[in-house]
Amino acid sequence: MIDRLKLAEYKQQIADLYSGRSAGYDNGEWHPRIAHRLVELANIQPGQKVLDLAAGTGMVAIEAAQIVGNEGYVIGIDIATGMVELARQKVAELGLNNIEFQVADAEELDFPANSFDRIFCSSAFIWMSDLAGALKHWHRLLKPGGILGFHAFADTAFVAGVVSQQVLEKYDVSLLLSKPTGTVKKCRNLLGQAGFESIDIKTEPDGNYISLEKAKSMWAGNPSFPTPGQYPNPLLQLTSAQLAQAKVDFEIELEQLQTSQGIWDDGTIFYVFGQKAAS
Repeated sequence: MIDRLKLAEYKQQIADLYSGRSAGYDNGEWHPRIAHRLVELANIQPGQKVLDLAAGTGMVAIEAAQIVGNEGYVIGIDIATGMVELARQKVAELGLNNIEFQVADAEELDFPANSFDRIFCSSAFIWMSDLAGALKHWHRLLKPGGILGFHAFADTAFVAGVVSQQVLEKYDVSLLLSKPTGTVKKCRNLLGQAGFESIDIKTEPDGNYISLEKAKSMWAGNPSFPTPGQYPNPLLQLTSAQLAQAKVDFEIELEQLQTSQGIWDDGTIFYVFGQKAAS
């Protein structure tokens, strides 16, 4: 049985959400594809020590372990026990001995300074409660010359979230979602303020058409769900009647985006890398 962390309510909501998603998290090609691309761009070398933050089912960590080999080592951490359990099962099935997974909070790590050659955060950076503080914390854990890599998504990405944001603004509710990292400039500024150098951000177009029904099912106006970077959920300030009307407005807006192919769901990705000074 995996020990559970004592988490603040915001983090506990995220842990519960992703533990609930763990069984089906590896389904589909999107998560594995972008995890692989993050590793591919990071130029990991045999013998290196790697930390994978919010490691989920271990997609990045396991691929990294296969690259660093027996002379290297990988630690994956996540607050969701369901994710950690599944990641450990995958490692056991693969027979890897140079990797471990821990239940831990990426913003409260006690590793010594200058411990890792590479640090990753795949598809999870916007869930941190303090983006700037997290980057400074991770910068400290990198060895001189070490590299941090994470995913960020354009502020145009994920049509349901974008339309939800637009609709809810009419009710004086602001959802952050990908806004804090939604442009190359924002990502670059965050890394620079945390002390990173040689910042490299690769923008890669992504996305696909989805059905109107699927888009409608992705309404971001559920106050019982955590929302990235915000606690308490700002939707709690709305009445049930306001939320119901906002959902109607959301569906009307989506209908205006319908084409013969469906609704375009932009998925533009930033592969963001920053280096700690070599000395």
